[in-house]
Amino acid sequence: MRVALGIEYCGTNFRGWQSQAGGKTVQDALEAALRQIVGGPVSVLCAGRTDAGVHATQQVVHFDTEVDRPLTAWVRGVNSHLPEGVAVRWATPVTDEFHARFSARGRRYRYLLLNRPQRPGLWQGRVGWFHLPLDVSVMQQAAGRLMGEHDFSAFRAAECQAKSPIKTMTQASVRQCGRMLVFDFEASAFLHHMVRNLVGTLVYIGKGVQSASWIDALLQVRDRKLAAPTFSPDGLYFRGPVYEPQWGLPEPTDDFLDGLMK
Repeated sequence: MRVALGIEYCGTNFRGWQSQAGGKTVQDALEAALRQIVGGPVSVLCAGRTDAGVHATQQVVHFDTEVDRPLTAWVRGVNSHLPEGVAVRWATPVTDEFHARFSARGRRYRYLLLNRPQRPGLWQGRVGWFHLPLDVSVMQQAAGRLMGEHDFSAFRAAECQAKSPIKTMTQASVRQCGRMLVFDFEASAFLHHMVRNLVGTLVYIGKGVQSASWIDALLQVRDRKLAAPTFSPDGLYFRGPVYEPQWGLPEPTDDFLDGLMK
């Protein structure tokens, strides 16, 4: 039996998604909680790994088990064994052909940037921060230049293990909500640190260091050393993978992020 779960988490106190020596990752916490329900080892596969400090409103995982449990056990039961900051939102059985990672046709991220002179207090760890005024209109123009298929090598971390830097961007936008700037990205897939590198580059453009056409130049030269520094992980949220309707998974909902923007 294969089961898919929708997970949300605050990444502030975790060392990222993927299990590693010493634990303290979201995967370690989830697999430990699932073991309490299954009564034995459980291994989960996720739609997209996140780095230390990065959050998720809908991480999707799947696992295989021979144990028959009601869906409430995979939600309320697992949640009762999870640490603070992680929660299962839904569970559903899926066919053996479903794969949390390889069945996804796209992925979505949002970055929240507090733009004011004072650093965040209440939102510490939940938003990025930049203290100087930013020109949102020119940032919007620059973001539009990311649309379509490109070689994103200029925004790729040195340790990235992706086979190809060529990805198709289907959404790249910047909007202002009071003192908060909201960056939304959707693409076929993302490279390691790609969103944080894009945000850093758009901030450079917004503060007037570069023009919107700098995006075109960076995409052309494909040199990471020429782009802006990697931005903080604090404001980055993995909003989940995009699947075809055939898999029958619940539609993603961003209660926290949508409520924040109202």
